[in-house]
Amino acid sequence: MKDSYQNVYQMETHPVCQKEAMIQGDTYRISILTPWLMRLEYSSRGVFEDRATQCVINREFPVPEFEVFETADSLKIVTEGIQMLYDKKPFSRNGLSLQVRGNVSNYRSIWRYGEEVTDLKGTARTLDGADGAIALEHGVISRNGFSVIDDSRSLLLTPDGWVEPRDSEKNPDVVDIYFFGYGHQYERCLRDFYHLTGNTPLLPRFALGNWWSRYHRYSEEEYKGVVSRFEKEQVPFSVSVIDMDWHLVDIDPKYGSGWTGYTWNKELFPDPAGFMGWLHAHNLKVTLNVHPADGVRAHEDAYQEMARALGKDWEKEEAIEFDIADPKFLEAYFTYLHHPNEEDGVDFWWVDWQQGGMSKIPGLDPLWMLNHYHYLDSKRTGGRGLTFSRYAGLGSHRYPIGFSGDTVITWESLDFQPYFTANASNAGYGWWSHDIGGHMNGYKDDELSTRWLQFGVFSPILRLHSSCNHFTGKEPWNYNLISERVMKRYLKLRHELVPYLYTMNYYASREGQPLIRPMYYLEPEVRETYEVPNEYYFGTELIACPITKPMDKKAGAAGVTVWLPEGRWFDIFNGRVYDGGRKMTLYRGIEDIPVLARAGGIVPMAVLEPYTNSIENPASLRIKIFPGKNGEFHLYEDDGQADGQTQNFADTVMKWQFEEKSCFVIEPPTGDVCAVPKKRTFHLEFYAVKDAVPFVLVDGKKIEAKSSYCEKNHILTVCLPDTDRDSRIEVKFDEELAIADNDRKAQIFDILYCAEMEYNKKERFYQEVEKGRPVPMLLSMLQTMEFDAGVYGRISEVLLAQVQ
Repeated sequence: MKDSYQNVYQMETHPVCQKEAMIQGDTYRISILTPWLMRLEYSSRGVFEDRATQCVINREFPVPEFEVFETADSLKIVTEGIQMLYDKKPFSRNGLSLQVRGNVSNYRSIWRYGEEVTDLKGTARTLDGADGAIALEHGVISRNGFSVIDDSRSLLLTPDGWVEPRDSEKNPDVVDIYFFGYGHQYERCLRDFYHLTGNTPLLPRFALGNWWSRYHRYSEEEYKGVVSRFEKEQVPFSVSVIDMDWHLVDIDPKYGSGWTGYTWNKELFPDPAGFMGWLHAHNLKVTLNVHPADGVRAHEDAYQEMARALGKDWEKEEAIEFDIADPKFLEAYFTYLHHPNEEDGVDFWWVDWQQGGMSKIPGLDPLWMLNHYHYLDSKRTGGRGLTFSRYAGLGSHRYPIGFSGDTVITWESLDFQPYFTANASNAGYGWWSHDIGGHMNGYKDDELSTRWLQFGVFSPILRLHSSCNHFTGKEPWNYNLISERVMKRYLKLRHELVPYLYTMNYYASREGQPLIRPMYYLEPEVRETYEVPNEYYFGTELIACPITKPMDKKAGAAGVTVWLPEGRWFDIFNGRVYDGGRKMTLYRGIEDIPVLARAGGIVPMAVLEPYTNSIENPASLRIKIFPGKNGEFHLYEDDGQADGQTQNFADTVMKWQFEEKSCFVIEPPTGDVCAVPKKRTFHLEFYAVKDAVPFVLVDGKKIEAKSSYCEKNHILTVCLPDTDRDSRIEVKFDEELAIADNDRKAQIFDILYCAEMEYNKKERFYQEVEKGRPVPMLLSMLQTMEFDAGVYGRISEVLLAQVQ
């Protein structure tokens, strides 16, 4: 491999543990990486490994405190979190055990070598063909307090940027495992996992917008027509995905199938560079699908030059086999097949590997190689790297974004995806992209498609996709008018959320905190948090509760059972206030799903008026502010594409003092502010409060600002004019804002009005509501009136939302 390519493919690694943290004997070596993380190596020949592996790249941790108790035939190591007992013989169930210290479990906190670990699972390689739940691989989070990574078969990273197997002749019985004994410190466990295996890279900003994708034989003209229709309908997208028909597919059978290809179909796309330039001019980044398994055949434009470089007999049309284990092939693969297309406008590649895990190097998974080298190659020009491919095991978070594969279009598939997405954080894998709406087979169901899209907005990546079928396209206008309206609103909402999402992108990369976290991460001792698999934290401020079951026709709504942590919670769509510390079933019509903001929450969003599909740092922000507690939010911004490892950010701090005299402050941004607009307008929305009179200060001087109050949703809006970037903004109130009570009467009226049931029964119950009957009396009446279960549930939710 050329020196220039070695530089591209070399990763920064720190694989050597500090000597003071290692206990070594003739055949074993124990590395105490943290008080809760140990590396355990055994080799009968005393050969131990200090190089980085496919999974582990950084063993350089601060030396923790630990005690060693040793005799001739025993070793005991005690840290703050773990007690290890070892008989100094080959690792065995009787001779090696590790116990998690602390009150984690009565009897399940001890692991003996070789025992199967019971954890909360991680994720899976693919959802290809899934029609509901599938088995998941192991992660690093466990209710029993421990998990284990066996790295014994992982290949090694060499100094020149290549990989090689461990030497089985010199070291035939090597054992190399990592014991995570973090108890229920789930977030600390995940942060140290990232320290060990590498941080999640910072995504380019454009990746957080909407992606348009369809497996369809588009022509250039038809594709431009779809983009233009989206613009006309004011439906924003930031990424244009072009599936495999961009290249020649109908080829001479002597060359095999057209599944693999690298030559543009000029009948469909006469001017590829001009086409991609047009997409760029419309604020769309471009990714092309490739299935690399069949190598390069003689019909490809790049064949002759690539064959000469690899010493193939091009005159006899000798095929270039796909051989990811050959560094010469890998170099030619990028040089002749990918880089010319990138020069013409391809921004990143969709690597669609479906051929399993075998290669010429034993133990080497081609999928891992493709992910690793495609990602590193995408950084060669100094920008932010990106690839799009399936999951290839622990450590794959270093190569975002994940393509989850081709699911079946059913309710069962949708019902599994929120859990699958949140649970992937247990393996550090935070950027899954699903085929939103499902990919293939199944059936048409407008409600299902709408719910899937609503989940997609509150998932890591929103990418609409469908199979090569005339009837499965995901354009919103393919659905009934209600679903179309909801889909358009939610697609716009996704782009509005980009400022919030980009800050969470920063936290995922810099702080080891994924965008999506299971509910048990913040309350690991609360049983109920493990009972709501489809509910999750969406960033620091929100909880998302996707609806994955069909609606009750009589109630006009579907329910989802959720856990509400202690404190107050506020629905960002209807403004309803909930008291937490309990499980509830929340019901919503097709218009929305429950998305709840915490007390003191601050959610910055872009204003897309006038319409734009740009995802650049916006010149106008809408900030949703929620009462009940003080809060603070750091809005991180940069140019969205420079190298994420060295990038400096602008940090705009927003402070919310709710208690006593309420005051919301926007500080001037600090850091590198070049990418922040020089002037900004702000629309501040104070949720769930009673009407009040604000006064606004800019740099200490009072200014005039428009304010309005929505009685229905109890939202106080304060609109600030163009303000200089370096100004300090204060919105003050004379007293603590009062939290508004839910308007039970109006909300129950809306439920009854939509319910498909007897008119007289509606009227009878509503008359009691109008009389102001107390909640216990209304609930007792509900029990005797034989309402449909869904209607009963919806009314009960309203009555019980606020209990304090």
